[in-house]
Amino acid sequence: MKYDYLVVGAGLYGAIFANEAKAQGKSVLVIDKRPNIAGNVYTEEIEGINVHKYGAHIFHTNDKKVWDYINKFAEFNRFTNSPVANYYGELYSLPFNMYTFNKMWGVVTPEEAAAKIEEQKNQAGITVPKNLEEQAISLVGTDIYNKLVKGYTEKQWGRPCDQLPAFIIKRLPVRLTFDNNYFNALYQGIPMGGYTKMVANMLDGIEVQLGVDYLEKKIEYDVMADKVIYTGAIDAYFDYKLGTLEYRSVRFETEVLDKSNFQGNAAVNYTDAETPWTRIIEHKWFEFGTQPKTVISREYSSEWKPGDEPYYPVNDQKNSKLYEEYKKLAENEKNIIFGGRLGEYKYYDMDAVIASALDMCERELV
Repeated sequence: MKYDYLVVGAGLYGAIFANEAKAQGKSVLVIDKRPNIAGNVYTEEIEGINVHKYGAHIFHTNDKKVWDYINKFAEFNRFTNSPVANYYGELYSLPFNMYTFNKMWGVVTPEEAAAKIEEQKNQAGITVPKNLEEQAISLVGTDIYNKLVKGYTEKQWGRPCDQLPAFIIKRLPVRLTFDNNYFNALYQGIPMGGYTKMVANMLDGIEVQLGVDYLEKKIEYDVMADKVIYTGAIDAYFDYKLGTLEYRSVRFETEVLDKSNFQGNAAVNYTDAETPWTRIIEHKWFEFGTQPKTVISREYSSEWKPGDEPYYPVNDQKNSKLYEEYKKLAENEKNIIFGGRLGEYKYYDMDAVIASALDMCERELV
């Protein structure tokens, strides 16, 4: 059978395009090398708990168009992301807010907290931050940087903070209030029943083949469709001929525990350098679980190597330059569109992936 579109990857980007194309009367085949749909947002039910198999995913956005769109496929609960930082057994509130500042310095008022941060920033002599370390100190001071940022970030990225770009730390909200909602977003929540159910709703009525490695069977599959939507790694598509783009990967150790409550929160970050994992996720709290057992996942960050799952693009100057070269090759490919986190080598939040996919649909499906 000849299809209008072959979609490589059954994650969010691919599923959205497939759904939109089908709505326009197009014939679509979706393939994925994994044994399951939903890409990195895949949730697997264990002991009645929807376990985020490839890391915690909390949906948040200020984009009403994206929010209205995604609500066609799932009903979202009221989960609010309020992680906790564990530094050698000391617990601190994240994001950095008045609870954090009070425990760190004993300050009570926002004025006292702001003055303390400004004092430490000035002592460090930072005017224009040149790297992540300087950016973090300018935002929260040296004490919080050393206890709650440095160890965690260096474990996550496998690089010293003074060798990482400043923009990474801009994702960390700092508040002179007692608001402990990590995301300052208008819309936030977790799809009830899990992300896999949500993506399955997107792919309803669309032919999906799993366990298929597109790059191994490229010739066979390319002739099956007029056009290809490719959401895999862009350098892998070109057989790494210009070099390998760098990623960070994550390894998960998941356990079922015979207790109802392990840590009392969905996410606890371990911010010291010695603890080998970056955080522990207790999955039941994403959906306010009442199950008699609980499931936890320890996350270990690592350098990506072929065969690992790529998670976070390392968007430093060297890799960005290499990606631009691959992008030029991609633009010369006929009848193929590269999209998504791996296809565009971009650190996307879920709402940005959805917005990007919808923008591409508007251009393509006219």
